[in-house]
Amino acid sequence: MAKRALITGVTGQDGSYLAEFLLEQGYEVIGMVRRSSTLNFERIAHIQDRLELVAGDLLDEVSLINILRDHRPREVYNLAAQSFVQTSFSQPVLTGETTALGVTRMLDAIRLVDPDIRFYQASSSEMFGKVQEVPQRESTPLYPRSPYGVAKVYGHWITVNYRESYNLHASSGILFNHESPRRGLEFVTRKITNGVARIAHGLDDKLSLGNLDAQRDWGFAADYVRAMWMMLQQDKPDDYVVSTGETHEVRELCRLAFSAVDLDWERHVVIDEKYLRPAEVDLLVGDAAKAHKILGWQREVDFPGLVTMMVNADMDLVRNHLR
Repeated sequence: MAKRALITGVTGQDGSYLAEFLLEQGYEVIGMVRRSSTLNFERIAHIQDRLELVAGDLLDEVSLINILRDHRPREVYNLAAQSFVQTSFSQPVLTGETTALGVTRMLDAIRLVDPDIRFYQASSSEMFGKVQEVPQRESTPLYPRSPYGVAKVYGHWITVNYRESYNLHASSGILFNHESPRRGLEFVTRKITNGVARIAHGLDDKLSLGNLDAQRDWGFAADYVRAMWMMLQQDKPDDYVVSTGETHEVRELCRLAFSAVDLDWERHVVIDEKYLRPAEVDLLVGDAAKAHKILGWQREVDFPGLVTMMVNADMDLVRNHLR
């Protein structure tokens, strides 16, 4: 009998790659979507006919209980969240309701319906914030610097608490920045690669950015969803950092992206203070030794390959829109 998995946030970047991966493994995949007058299925359009989409909301525990009872998944991947750091400053309460308390509602639904369900929580490197050591590993003290980071800390620790209190197979993946051509335009990586494509096609001349000195550990999203699945195949639940172990400045990302289309980034990038965060996270770089050793996880796409992939995809996207 095919394994059955529920993915919250299935229409997002990670959800779409995870759904693809699970389908390849022979899973039946149930995707939870919020009821809305406008639904964006762009990222899953190519596999939508192979998914079972159900209505539910992390703000409503009854809807989660009903989904678990009706569909009986063996694995639940909680990827849904208010996931844009900048927005969390202007919508901190909503961020807390979804990104923090939403995790509790799902864990409680699992406890009530079927404690044997294996649960994955999408934790985040933003939990480290004002980093207390470099590189960051599972034991590094947390010091979040945004409402999003604070909410993710809550979600992370409530997962640990339910694991220890109710003996749930509940694991957290502390994922560092992971990008792809499916990344939203509000994220700096995609903003840059899409901006490069627009400039290369003569639609724009300037690209406005914030802190070019910020350093991140960037990987490819499709590599990272494999680690999520690997965690739920282990005999014992645990928490794992998933990262490349490399750090790159936003400035370097700009240089690589513009050079992919033979442009000089310094002629087009301008600094706009409105893109600076109230509290900045300056250096995130992870130590994924535990994931390498226990899960056997390795990335397949390196940083230059990721940037080139994203630029090429956005070049195609802009070119097709101009036709």
